[in-house]
This record gives sequence, C-alpha cells and structure tokens, in this order.
Amino acid sequence: MSDAPDPRLQALLGADTLASLRGRLRARFERLDPDETPATLNLAGLSASEYEALALLTGAPPRPVKSMRIDLARLDATLREAGVAASLRDALERLDGPIVHRAAMRAAAQARWSTMPGRCRHSGLGGLLQAPAGLGLLKRLARQDADHAMRLIERTEAVLQRLPANGLPRAQLAAETLGDAHALDAGQAVATLVLAAWRQAEPGTIRRESDPAAEAPEERARDTWARAGVMVNELARPALFLNLPVQTPEHRLAADGEPAYLSLRRLLRSPPAFDVAAREVFVCENPNLVAIAADRLGARCAPLVCTDGMPAAAQRMLLAQLASAGAELRCHGDFDWAGLRIANWTIRSFGARPWRLRAGDYEAAATGAPQLRRDLDDGPAVAAIWDETLAPAMARHGVSIAEEAVAASLLADLRR
Repeated sequence: MSDAPDPRLQALLGADTLASLRGRLRARFERLDPDETPATLNLAGLSASEYEALALLTGAPPRPVKSMRIDLARLDATLREAGVAASLRDALERLDGPIVHRAAMRAAAQARWSTMPGRCRHSGLGGLLQAPAGLGLLKRLARQDADHAMRLIERTEAVLQRLPANGLPRAQLAAETLGDAHALDAGQAVATLVLAAWRQAEPGTIRRESDPAAEAPEERARDTWARAGVMVNELARPALFLNLPVQTPEHRLAADGEPAYLSLRRLLRSPPAFDVAAREVFVCENPNLVAIAADRLGARCAPLVCTDGMPAAAQRMLLAQLASAGAELRCHGDFDWAGLRIANWTIRSFGARPWRLRAGDYEAAATGAPQLRRDLDDGPAVAAIWDETLAPAMARHGVSIAEEAVAASLLADLRR
C-alpha cells in the first residue's frame, strides 16, 4: 500500500474542517503504546461536519447528535476492506504524519536532557547544569527544545574557553567567539549562561539554588564580567583613591596627596603593582571624605579608597586587587541602612575590618553632634555582621549619621 493518502480517505477525513477532529483522535492514540488498540473510542462535543464524517466512516445513521461511540476493531476492518488504510491509526498517520507515543517521547527527551551536564567541558557550566535549577534555567532559555539547548551549550563553552580574559571588551569577545557583537548583551541567552557558569566556578561564590541566573543586589552582571576580565562600559564610574602606594615609585598612580581615579579598563589591562602587603588601606563610602582628607592631610594621609556608594565594577576590582596584594582593608560608611549593607558586602567579600563603625561609635556621634544628624530611612533594618548591637541602636535612635559628620575622628586615624 502506498504511503500517500488514498483520495477516498482524503475525501472522508482529510478536509481542513476536520483537522480538529483528527487532532483529538491522534491525541487518543498518542497516549497508547504503538501496538495497543482500544476496543472503543468515545467522542463528545462533535460538530455537525465531524459527526457526518464519522458516520460515513462507521456507517452510523446521520442524525443531529454531538457524541458517538466507535467500535474501533470494526472501523479498522472497514478501512482495510475498502483499501484506504490499514486502520484508523494508519489513516491518521497517512493524513498528518506519524503518531508518537507521548510517554516514550517524554522519556527520550528526559534522557537526553539528563546527559547534557556530562557533555560540558567547562566545570562551571557542567556544575551549573547538574543542579535542577541550573538545568531548568537551560530549559527556559532553550524553550524546552533539546536541540536548541545543545547549541546554547556549544556557544556558551566557546565563550567560557576564552575566560578569564585580560581586559577584553565584551562586544569584541562576542564578535570573535559568536560572530555577533551583541550576542553577549544583557538578556541574551548565552550571556545568561556564561555569567551563571562563571559564578558557579568561582571559589567562595554563594549560589542561589532557586534561581542561578538571579543576581543579589550586591552582584551585577558588569561586576561578574569584570572578574572574568571582560570589560563592559570600562570607563564608567572609575574608582577614586588617595595615596595608594606602588612597588616602583616611577610608576606611581598620582601625585602624593592628590585624589585620582583608576578605571576598570586600567585595572584589567595594566593592574598596578600595589605595595600594600600587611599595610592598612582605609575604605570610605563618600567622595567628600576623600576630598576632606586630601585638603587636611594631603601626602600625610594613609592609603584611602572610596566605594562611592555600593561599589561598581571598578571599585570592586580595585578592592579585590588590594586584598590580593595583602592589604588589610578597614571600611567605614554612613550610619544608615545602605551604609551597613555596603559595609557588610565589603567585609564579607574581602575580609575587611570595620573602621569606627561599631555601636559605640554610632552612639557617640548620635548624641554628640545632633545638628549633623538626619532621620533614619524607613526601609527594612540591616543587621551589621560585625556588631549585632549596631542595628538595634540605630533603630532606637531613629537617626542616620553621614560619614562626613564624623570626619574629625576618621582623619585622626588617617594621619600618618
């Protein structure tokens, strides 16, 4: 028997108006094993044209009803005797293609998804996909298409093989590895997987199992790219500093006593050789404090770095390089919830120690300089990981203290 539908079968069941009916019949067979045939099929909600077509196939009398009970063995025999198809299943396959067993198809797909982590050459990507949340991320990005998922894995690994880079612009990395300068822009599937895999592979990274692509407030894509040596807006928000020493005086970063900036581009492409091993480097939150220190102390000021609020990529890279060079970081900030959040991040990320940032320091400032204080914001309280009594003291007073308001005590520590 030819694979092409018999013209009589096409006339009986192949009309476009019967596509919905054929779909319902196919769905019944998709739930069965290929060699399984039910005794009857019960169909309800039939349109007039659908009932008429089934009546012609089964020999049922035409009447205005919307349901039918089909003796499948009898119908199969009728189709065979007429020479139009071997069975109803065969008729449906001749008209619309093979009927696939759904359970078998799901099992095959599941087996294919389960092998994907083992196909990864990059440990970060393999580790990401071994977790249910990571594999779920890949499925979402591939829209449940296993073939598309494999292409995403191949493209992601092509990028990961180039990392860490040495100050390579993201657009250049994308163009050279993927053939599209925008293929690693924010929101692109490969970019999402690269960032998640890189975080997975980083030692000491805290991963969130519920959603590996989600970023904590302290973690942004630009910062992850920077740690991988990839520049995104490398000239934006350079890091402000004062009197950072380097190992070779002829390569000093700025005139003694003068504030200066280091861009992410410079930090990644030509990292300074900092001479800070076992030396204190102070970290403040506000640029105004750097200006005050430069005006009051100049070259006599200890090394000072400014986070300028929550650190961006350049500030984070500078702090990381200083910590790697052996600096003993001491951090300060505003006595408000945002300041505590920044200090928590700095202490947790780089092993910094608090600098005049304990409850006693806050109490002294809150009672000693009332004209310089302002109301504490109404946001959720932030616990200080270095002093469990600080947040309750701030909540009790209900006031925040700007870093500039306690500049006198900070300058005493900075004077060297």
